[in-house]
Amino acid sequence: MTSLDRRLPPGFLGEALRADALAGLTSTPKSLPPKWFYDAQGSALFDKITELPEYYPTRAEREILRATAAEIAVQTRAGTLIELGSGSSDKTRLLLDALRASGTLRCYVPVDVSEPALVAAGKALSAEYPGLDVRAVVSDFEERLGFPADGDAPAPRLVVFLGSTIGNLEPGQRAAFLARVRARLRPGDFFLLGTDLVKDPATLVAAYDDASGVTAEFNKNVLAVLNTGLGADFDLDAFEHVAAWDPIAEWIEMRLRSCLAQTVRLPAIGLTIDFTDGEEMRTEVSAKFRRPGVSAELTAAGLAMRAWWTDAAGQFGLSLSVPA
Repeated sequence: MTSLDRRLPPGFLGEALRADALAGLTSTPKSLPPKWFYDAQGSALFDKITELPEYYPTRAEREILRATAAEIAVQTRAGTLIELGSGSSDKTRLLLDALRASGTLRCYVPVDVSEPALVAAGKALSAEYPGLDVRAVVSDFEERLGFPADGDAPAPRLVVFLGSTIGNLEPGQRAAFLARVRARLRPGDFFLLGTDLVKDPATLVAAYDDASGVTAEFNKNVLAVLNTGLGADFDLDAFEHVAAWDPIAEWIEMRLRSCLAQTVRLPAIGLTIDFTDGEEMRTEVSAKFRRPGVSAELTAAGLAMRAWWTDAAGQFGLSLSVPA
């Protein structure tokens, strides 16, 4: 059984794109939020990225989930699994399998801003897990978490946020997000968080600047999204991909560097902007974490870490927390 709950108001995404483009392209330095990578083309490119030899996070997180899913199922005894930013729900199947095997799971709530991705995942999951109540929610987890109403889904609830997507948020945004999650948790609920860990800069940069150029294409796709959504005239070939490690902030920055002095028009928002030769525009931060920092951020939000796991190489961390 699959249902689809649209939580976003009509025109939300178009309005958000206009607002983000106007704010980001008129700031100094220029920037765009990474959520606009993910139209159909961007999502397909990211799926390719996760299979690249340089891109370790997906493999490392899957390794952890394979090793710990049964333990997580025993600890949480979750009746409902809520996944924020679910996408294709690929790695989540390891948790679904374990919770089904333990006999507790009744309901899965994938939450994502992409309705097509939710529809496709919902159909696949309903076929793979007969009898599972799949309640897909179209929502922007930065604005609306998309949780079912209290009492409207079997307890306890396990909320998962995988892929180190939390690293795309800056510290203040992370604090606000974790506080919103904590506010919705009830006694007996759990929060499972995936976090990419600090490691040698060469490994980190390679993961965001692969030799085959897929990440570069993915990065430039944000310009294609603006061309389609705002009638902009970005020339994708006039920008080059940059990935840089910031050792102070401990995050990777992805940027687009203008290859020449150029002017870009965005008629849908009445904006004309100039880029100087070599000017860089930030399109993503991907923060990397250390266990004490993860624990401190969870504690500050009113959450208590109950378990911590890493892959064998220590590249990625998965934490299980409860309301403090």
